[in-house]
Amino acid sequence: MAIENIKMPQLGESVTEGTIEKWLVQPGDHVNKYDPLAEVNTDKVTAEVPSSFTGTVKELIAAEGETLAVGEIVCTIETEGGGAAPVEEAKPASGEKATEMPAAGAKPTTELEGTKGSSQPAKPSGSKGRYSPAVLRLAQDNDIDLGQVEGSGNEGRITRKDLMALIDSGNIPKAGDAPAAEKQAPQTEQPAAQQPAPEAPKPAAAPIESAPGDIEIPVTGVRKAIAANMLKSKHEAPHAWMMIEVDVTNLVQYRDSIKGEFKKKEGFNITYFAFFVKAVSQALKEFPMMNSMWAGDKIIQKKDINISIAVASDNALFVPVIKNSDEKSVKGIGKEVNELALKARSGKLKSADMQGGTFTVNNTGSFGSVQSMGIINHPQAAIMQVESIVKRPVIMDNGMIAARDMVNLCLSLDHRVLDGLVCGQFLARVKEILENMSKENTSVY
Repeated sequence: MAIENIKMPQLGESVTEGTIEKWLVQPGDHVNKYDPLAEVNTDKVTAEVPSSFTGTVKELIAAEGETLAVGEIVCTIETEGGGAAPVEEAKPASGEKATEMPAAGAKPTTELEGTKGSSQPAKPSGSKGRYSPAVLRLAQDNDIDLGQVEGSGNEGRITRKDLMALIDSGNIPKAGDAPAAEKQAPQTEQPAAQQPAPEAPKPAAAPIESAPGDIEIPVTGVRKAIAANMLKSKHEAPHAWMMIEVDVTNLVQYRDSIKGEFKKKEGFNITYFAFFVKAVSQALKEFPMMNSMWAGDKIIQKKDINISIAVASDNALFVPVIKNSDEKSVKGIGKEVNELALKARSGKLKSADMQGGTFTVNNTGSFGSVQSMGIINHPQAAIMQVESIVKRPVIMDNGMIAARDMVNLCLSLDHRVLDGLVCGQFLARVKEILENMSKENTSVY
């Protein structure tokens, strides 16, 4: 018999970790190669982790709700053939070494000190002192002393969830703080001159309690992933906003004149949204800086124009992608929007449907919204909200007042990548394209 490791797969480009939403097997279950083992959530998609082997599930390393980096071991499977092989300890992804971090101020304990005459026992060799890249990154970003954190994972392992709970509470252990055991120990009295000044207690976040009649809704893995991605975008990207008003009267008249015949011929509705995505795609080609991403020490200007669109189901938000939208007709874009929306709402979206987006267009107007400020879809540099088309009185060039179909386009931008000049020029070009869409000079094919 041999023991094989199943590791957290990479379920999309730029995906670095996943959360075990639900185990589909238990220790002792027999599985065949490619059988699903667990449901995993990322900030992009929910997917099943398949077995790479045929055998018996030996151990579930990760607990439900635990977040692991890509490449970390989630479970082990006992297969036939060969001698028994020891289970390797979980290793971080991308060849990074797991880091052993002693408690703040502690002297590293050697094997001799742990066995001969030392009053301090050697640190246990379990997974408590081994940290995933996701945990290390979160600890570093928030100045958390991992030596003072109690883990809730397997064998006391510290999980990303443990750190997020500390961050939310505001009770973050810093390097130099005494461990809890030391704080409770009696201290010898010191002369007044040597006594340190008392530290002000850190305010803890007040727990939110349910009142009679309140409804408590459990947070699903998908909702947690959405929250984590939105939080990351708001924390990392300095958001700025712009809005432009567009007269789409000619576009509305054109679309209304063809929608009946189009539905009869093509089998799906031609929506205003398809025209907006087409206009944005054309403008991105002319202003490629808008199609960029922040990458730390450089800005990456993407060659392909892939439009992410937000699609909501009953309890989740998905962002599928229209690939190479600048090469598609209005009809082609409309068909793909329709197909992706149906797949999202029926739970049939695949990981490949969610990858590669370079710019997001969000149809907030479908809810009647007239002005909104979207959160950028990390790691993209901008998101545009298409608001509701409404009739408003407008003063025309000849001084007359007329009822016109008007729409607001609201742009959120990452100010590390984009400035007002290029964003203003981009929005002005989108406005120009839309205001010139009409029966005389626009084709949906």
